[in-house]
Amino acid sequence: MTQTSISSWIKIIAELGKVRISLPIALSAFTGYALKSGLFDGQAWMLMAGVFLMSCSSGAINHIQEYKTDALMPRTKNRPIPSGKISRKGAIWVAFGFFAYGAFLLIANFPILVFITSLLTLLSYNLIYTPLKKVTAFAVVPGSLVGALPPYIGWFAGGGDWANEQIFWVALFFFIGQIPHFWLLLLMFGKEYELAGFPSLHSLFNDNQIKRLSFTWILATIATAIVVSIMVLKGSVSQFFLLFYIFYVLFSLSGSILFKHNFNARPAFFKLNFLYLLMMIILIADSL
Repeated sequence: MTQTSISSWIKIIAELGKVRISLPIALSAFTGYALKSGLFDGQAWMLMAGVFLMSCSSGAINHIQEYKTDALMPRTKNRPIPSGKISRKGAIWVAFGFFAYGAFLLIANFPILVFITSLLTLLSYNLIYTPLKKVTAFAVVPGSLVGALPPYIGWFAGGGDWANEQIFWVALFFFIGQIPHFWLLLLMFGKEYELAGFPSLHSLFNDNQIKRLSFTWILATIATAIVVSIMVLKGSVSQFFLLFYIFYVLFSLSGSILFKHNFNARPAFFKLNFLYLLMMIILIADSL
């Protein structure tokens, strides 16, 4: 096997595992671990590796589930299965490999609840969100468990339990934050989703209604971010930087959504995504 073919296979496997999505999920799990333990140790690396591989498995399963509809959309038609870079059977083996190794790392190093919660995250994406989004544009609401559960995975890995207000508010932030995240994606690629037969927001609401609904979920995300900064950071220097960015997002998106005739979802999408990343970084830095 040549070096070119090896690099090509690595690229295909990474694309099947949706690495760009799986890495933030692993970081989200570490956020919960850091909040509980205050450590960045070998267990933290094992946790992130296990959660990353479980997330990669979920991503590969999603490729298998949607390869027919992926072939109908310009944005996804070049993914590994519809483009013929890998067979559906080959993708199944990749998904199984991700799952087996990820499950082994979590079961061997942490209480079984850690693996169970990671498995629930996978199931919420592949058995709840993915089938439901063929039925309704509101599939994002139950599907947002994908965002809420990873911090709990890390929290459990650090020895925590369910009954703690800090991890609850952090998980709630990521749960609510997933909803505008997915809705903004639908706004950006709604026409492509319609080509594949997925329900579109534009078939249910007019432009002004979509803007108002999106803004409502963005406000809910910002509100929970403020609660997290107050309940978890509690007056630290990092709280100031987080609140500064939160209010920047609030005022900049308020202006673009409420006062501009043509709302461009892409800048809002990236500003919110950076808020999620900044939240994780600050929570981790403040805990260590």
